[in-house]
Amino acid sequence: MILKNRVLVTGGCGYIGSHVVRQLSEAGYEVIVFDNLSTGFADVLINGEKLIVGDLQDAGVLDQLFSEYGFKTVLHFAAAIIAPESVSLPLKYYTNNTRNTLNLLQVCNKYAVEKFIFSSTAAVYGIPQGGTASEESPTVPINPYGTSKLMSEWMLRDTAAASTMKYVALRYFNVAGADPQARMGQRTKDATHLIKVACQAALGMRDSVEVFGSDYETSDGTGIRDYIHIEDLAAAHLAALSYLEKGGDSTAVNVGYGTGSTVREVIAVVKRVSGVDFKVIESPRRPGDPATLVAVADRARTVLGCNYRFDNLETIVSDAWRWEHKLYTGGINA
Repeated sequence: MILKNRVLVTGGCGYIGSHVVRQLSEAGYEVIVFDNLSTGFADVLINGEKLIVGDLQDAGVLDQLFSEYGFKTVLHFAAAIIAPESVSLPLKYYTNNTRNTLNLLQVCNKYAVEKFIFSSTAAVYGIPQGGTASEESPTVPINPYGTSKLMSEWMLRDTAAASTMKYVALRYFNVAGADPQARMGQRTKDATHLIKVACQAALGMRDSVEVFGSDYETSDGTGIRDYIHIEDLAAAHLAALSYLEKGGDSTAVNVGYGTGSTVREVIAVVKRVSGVDFKVIESPRRPGDPATLVAVADRARTVLGCNYRFDNLETIVSDAWRWEHKLYTGGINA
């Protein structure tokens, strides 16, 4: 196989990064992963990708890395991602997300990186009017996590404007599921994501699943979210890279399906797939939770050419369940 361009992937041992790394390798790229392994796992690099253990806060290590490998393409995933935690630990998020992105952009600028794919989030929109967000929606984040990512987008935008670098910032909605072959999936400790939590309850690892708010103005009173399969999300990164390789201009793109599912609908699917009727507890709404958060997702398809293959809630849950079952009964180190 003829190798395509060498690429650097920061945070490539994490949940999302590892799926992207695998797809990049399968597409013929030479992948170098830079990760401090604080939340990632080295064993997710299943195709012989080179791992360099290091931290983005170390500017000297970054400079040495770029000097040695001459990267022209960077995909940046390394970040702290738990929105509620960011409220109590804001400086952790401005350090891990904003300052470390600044460190990375400085070395990218020095070594004339040409293409940059940024892992952003729908949290930059805050609570969008009407429950849907397009790329033109106001960016008014309501927590330090969203703000730290938006600040990183601003730095990326301004760096690109002052150089020849082009970028795509991918704003994720609710990422879920796992590799359909159960080779990798979400291994985050103390996870808060609904589908993972519900699968853990079905496995008996949790006593119950808590539903925060059952009096929203939705079809069944519970919140609606746009869930996207991790495989489709990962594929969007390769589509974004292809777009830049063909000369595309810098842009921000929502990555979701443009459809939503309620909390009750998700729980019902997990119960059906797992065959377990676990306990569900209704609790009050959490401050800042919108009733609905769904992507306007046309740009991913029309501009990047994304062709989603797993746009089905039962498929997402089935792959997540298969992974969780393997993770907790099959001897994988969590």
